[in-house]
Amino acid sequence: MSTTKYFLLHLHKTAGTSLWRRLHRHFEDRQIYPGPTDTATPDRTLVPEYLFERYAARRDEIEVVTGHFPLCTTEALGDRFRTFTVLRHPVERTISVLQHHRDLVPADRDTPLETLYADPVRQLLVRNHMIKMLAMDLEEMTDGALSDIVVDHARLEKAKTALTGIDVVGIQPRFEPFCSELSRRFGWDLGEPVRTNRSTPVDVDPALRERIAVDNALDIELYEFATGIAV
Repeated sequence: MSTTKYFLLHLHKTAGTSLWRRLHRHFEDRQIYPGPTDTATPDRTLVPEYLFERYAARRDEIEVVTGHFPLCTTEALGDRFRTFTVLRHPVERTISVLQHHRDLVPADRDTPLETLYADPVRQLLVRNHMIKMLAMDLEEMTDGALSDIVVDHARLEKAKTALTGIDVVGIQPRFEPFCSELSRRFGWDLGEPVRTNRSTPVDVDPALRERIAVDNALDIELYEFATGIAV
């Protein structure tokens, strides 16, 4: 068994689920967190405390950690990790988050996207989310990906620095070259493309797109930076 550990910084609605399925072509189920025995909570991809508990119990067999956990999570796990992530334009990512919710929750199927976007809890998952996931400090991680922290220009610069330290960076429009680079860099066999967890296409009011862009101006700057270093 390899002693190398890997951490997928899975930013919500950036093709991470498709990547997760392809990882299972190379690794055994038990080598990936969450695995078949990590079932005590339905939020196993969101709750850091449960990850910490299961990692302590399964450290010798887990080789890849996946889930919607901030990058600083690696500090708490006590091992060194090779890291990889995919970013997506914040406007498109946010719209996909909103529509994915409507696809999953029948009661909200006809709820306007504007209403869903205004929800305070959902704002923690969409507003400048990529910066937060990259630049959050471990002591700030009070609620995993939903931790509420201040995102400003200083935090943006910290996220850029963190991004340059990640082993393989991709962007969603260039997902296949990203997967090819993972295979080349790490010696993985990820197989043919997989398309999963795709949100239903939806028409979006230009005013909402503009509102999302204004609210996520710093995340857009981070994404533009990422396009220059991504494979």
